[in-house]
Amino acid sequence: MYQNFFSDYLEKLQDSNQQWWKDLEQGKAATNTPLNKAMQEQSMEDTAKLLEGASSQPAAMLQIQMQWWEKQMEIWQNVALAANKANVVAPEKDDKRFQDESWQDEMFYNFIKQSYLLFGRTYLETINAVEGLDEKAKERLTFFSRQAINAMSPSNFVGTNPELLKLTLEQNGENLVKGLQQLQEDLESSSDILKVRMTNNNAFRIGEDVANTPGDVVYKNELFELIQYRPTTEKVNATPLLIVPPFINKYYILDLREKNSMMRWLVEQGHTVFMMSWRNPGIEQRDVEFGDYVTEGVVKAVSAIEDITGQSQINAAGYCIGGTVLASTIAYYAAKRMKARIKSASFFTTLLDFAQPGEVGAYVNENLVSAIELQNNARGYMDGRSLSVTFSLLRENSLYWNYYVDNYLKGNSPVDFDLLYWNSDSTNVAAATHNFMLRELYLKNRLVEDKGVKVGGVWIDLNKIKIPTYFISAKEDHIALWQGTYRGALNVSGNKTFVLGESGHIAGIVNHPAKGKYGYWVNDELSESADEWFDSAQHNTGSWWSHWDKWLEAYSPKEKVEPYKAGSDNFPVLTVAPGDYVKQVLPIAVKSESEETSEAPSKAEA
Repeated sequence: MYQNFFSDYLEKLQDSNQQWWKDLEQGKAATNTPLNKAMQEQSMEDTAKLLEGASSQPAAMLQIQMQWWEKQMEIWQNVALAANKANVVAPEKDDKRFQDESWQDEMFYNFIKQSYLLFGRTYLETINAVEGLDEKAKERLTFFSRQAINAMSPSNFVGTNPELLKLTLEQNGENLVKGLQQLQEDLESSSDILKVRMTNNNAFRIGEDVANTPGDVVYKNELFELIQYRPTTEKVNATPLLIVPPFINKYYILDLREKNSMMRWLVEQGHTVFMMSWRNPGIEQRDVEFGDYVTEGVVKAVSAIEDITGQSQINAAGYCIGGTVLASTIAYYAAKRMKARIKSASFFTTLLDFAQPGEVGAYVNENLVSAIELQNNARGYMDGRSLSVTFSLLRENSLYWNYYVDNYLKGNSPVDFDLLYWNSDSTNVAAATHNFMLRELYLKNRLVEDKGVKVGGVWIDLNKIKIPTYFISAKEDHIALWQGTYRGALNVSGNKTFVLGESGHIAGIVNHPAKGKYGYWVNDELSESADEWFDSAQHNTGSWWSHWDKWLEAYSPKEKVEPYKAGSDNFPVLTVAPGDYVKQVLPIAVKSESEETSEAPSKAEA
């Protein structure tokens, strides 16, 4: 009895898993994309292995089923028979779906809530309990099953959410009408999969409300614009600082409103800061490769900064994949036997060793990577809107379904929030670059191999990075696991400092000292194990920004100098910051010939 009952649940969940992906499609032939086909095939293959493994260990499965049945009966007895409000199964502390009092006080909703939570946990426990299932299949099953379970949450439907039902009755359904209008707008602006808006897309203006630290664009090519920020102190550090942001997001995550702007804060500390603003690629940039971000990106920026400031060396920092590009650039200089043009390098939540990519690894296997490559090659790029949803679904309840409920079922207008505005301002990734990242970095982990990656015609080696390095990661980062970034730090030579901040991938980095919000851990001794490092690390209050600023002091002469002028003869000021590339929004229109020729590069392009 129990075996058939639980098997039926397994089958229904698998059906729901597949249906969930189909329900989110936009009617743009998305169900026929190579990726969706590959995901459905992979899901069925993994589920078949799960059922096969479960059938080979009936005793263990029966025990889990019995435990589930006993808990289910306990929920029924507590709620229905004894009218007991005590939870047999309680939501996790950070689960905000069931905060309305009716979920606890009303028998019907309390029973639904607890039964749902019990089933979800039991199913995930079943996956972990099946022996003989390879770890990668387990990771995929756990991740995608969790997506299906959370998509089926009673909090996502009017009929099973007491707060939504009450609101709908009070407003005579007006909330649903408003929500439907917002849903239609979001469908029209989405790509393959529904991108739920997180904030008011008209609330901020780039260059005025965000990305507004005063500066000038002093260089431009087909890949990026270089911004030189204007000094605000009478004297500045002699060694300039280059920031390399990720090309999968726009740079102004580090230049939000004044209270959140790292760029403004750095200038106030006396740094001469240069920022790279990457182009938002369209189909014309389909052949831009990862190595181009080194040779036509960071290398060009360093040359321009040297010319403008007269300094032969600079400090540099890279954020996320921007840090990966920065490390590749330093290794490229070493492979070319060039002088050490970068004095020190800082890496913000940067993966160099991709063996522990986090939950994004659920998308990384030969079948899915091959499907994504086919899709990218057909389009010319990975659509940034779909990429944004992918990252949101790594934390689906807090970054996807809560906005789904709030916008479409409650009919609320999204709040005005600069960070969420940036998060919604998506960027594409050129097909050749995205294919390289998935296959060579994530799938094959080539960057840490000897002669694994070639840039500009030479093999690069991270071990040849012998300059001082500073790694800052975030303890709750779900995009770049800090244990993974720690492994990357072990792959470079020279003096290394590893710092672990509180919070996640964004909030852990964008942590202005004035807020006094998140602290950080420091341990000068780098162990072979990340956990060993953490066990001996010392916790500090306050922002890591101040710690990093003090670290940077060692790599600039003590005597400060007069502020550098904006631009130079070879690199004159082209326009005021934030420039043009950051204002490109999706979808990127194909340019006419006249528009292409109107984009003139800097005087010193070479």
